[in-house]
Formats: sequence, C-alpha cells, structure tokens
Amino acid sequence: MNFRSTGFTHRGGVRAHNEDAYFESPESGVWVVADGMGGYQAGDVASQMVCDTVAGELRRLDADVSVSGLEQALQLANQRIRTYGQQNLEGKTLGCTVVALLIHDGVYHLLWAGDSRCYLARRGQVQQLSRDHSQVADMVDQGLLSPEEADKHPLAHVITRALGVEDDIALDYRTGHTQPGDQFLLCSDGVSKEFSEEEFAGFFSDGNIEDASLAIMHAALVNKCSDNITCIIVNLEQGCYIGSQSNIADDVTVPFTLRSS
Repeated sequence: MNFRSTGFTHRGGVRAHNEDAYFESPESGVWVVADGMGGYQAGDVASQMVCDTVAGELRRLDADVSVSGLEQALQLANQRIRTYGQQNLEGKTLGCTVVALLIHDGVYHLLWAGDSRCYLARRGQVQQLSRDHSQVADMVDQGLLSPEEADKHPLAHVITRALGVEDDIALDYRTGHTQPGDQFLLCSDGVSKEFSEEEFAGFFSDGNIEDASLAIMHAALVNKCSDNITCIIVNLEQGCYIGSQSNIADDVTVPFTLRSS
C-alpha cells in the first residue's frame, strides 16, 4: 500500500506558543493530530505526550498496529497525561483533543476525542468524517443551531470529551473503504475554524498535497488565525483500494464507540 503525507504545525497569528502536535508514519499507515486544550495546564505537554506514546507503541509493535492497538495506545496516552498532572502539577488537569487515522488493507479506521477533525476528499467532494465532541455540536444535533451559527457561537470552544480529563476516555470510531486518489486531512480546530468544506475542496483541486498544505497554512496566517494551526494531508496512490467505487456517503459506517477490553 502506497501513501504520501505531509504536515505542518504553527503557533498561528495570535498565540504566543504552540500547544498542538502531530505524528505521521506513512510506512505504518498511522497519522495523529493532537491539540492541547486552552484553560488546562500544560496543553503542549499533553499533545506531545499523545504523539510520543503512539510513536513508542508503533516501535514496540514493530509498526504492525491494528485498530485495537491504536485505541490502546491512545488509552495509554490518556493514563500518562493524568499521571503527569498528578505528579508534576499538584493534581491539576491537563488535556488535549486527538484525531488518529489508521489505513490498512484498503480500509481506513478513524479514532477521535474532542474537536480535532478528519475530512475525506474524494473525486471533488470533501466531507467531514469525524463529529465534534462539543456543546455546540450537540446543539446542532438537537436543531437548536445551524452549523454556520455553531462556528460563531460563544460556546464554540467548550469541549465535552478530551484525553487527560477522565480515567477512561471514550473514543469515537469510524471506518470505511478507501479508493485510489483519496485524500484525508487531519487538523486541529485552529484550521477547521478557518475554512469551509468548499474551501478545503479548492485547496485539493490540483492533487498536490504539498501545495495544498502550504496553501492552507499561508491562508490561515494571512487571516491572522487566532489559534494554533496543525494539519496532516494523506494521499492514497494507486493500488491502495479493495472494493467497488462509491460516493463518500455510501462508503462509510455509522460511528460507534470503541472501548478497551
């Protein structure tokens, strides 16, 4: 299976330091974006701990990771973040959101907690695969807000799920078949708040992920983005797909919750 990926992280146009982190391992088919949560202590420590834990587990497993192995790595990161807070911050909470992608044998597996997102670009369409764990997302589901209103709502920053906050983290999970030419974009909310799905589709239009990555970063910085910005773009080359052609909406399953056994 052939993958290409590229990523960036930047403190953005306003913030004094960067609390985002990312990890990419195309040879293992694993990519992670983590976003340290404002309002908590040491968000940058939490996000880097997630990436370091996944990298360490890949080394331990000799890069042969399953979806359950990735889920367990994220559970381990959750435990390490909580232990760090207890031992180094006098019991205070630190935390981060996370989105993690595993692609294996023509199937993608997506795990996430919080409002870091994953989008899929396929044949000119872009669709958000993850669902935010946030108060405004719940309000949209209840019909109290439109998606456009949610982005500008004063509670848009309030997250309902994150690593490091509880002893056990419930990770949402989504899976589906891949197709040649699929492009996945994993990003922190600093990126997703800057661009619509239509704008993301414009970045992907020429098929060059390096150009798309640079365009996203530069456009966000020109807009003086108010948050840290991080994204990874993954491209699937020919020979990465098992199955029949389908539209995005027909190709994915309904999200459900994975828990460690």
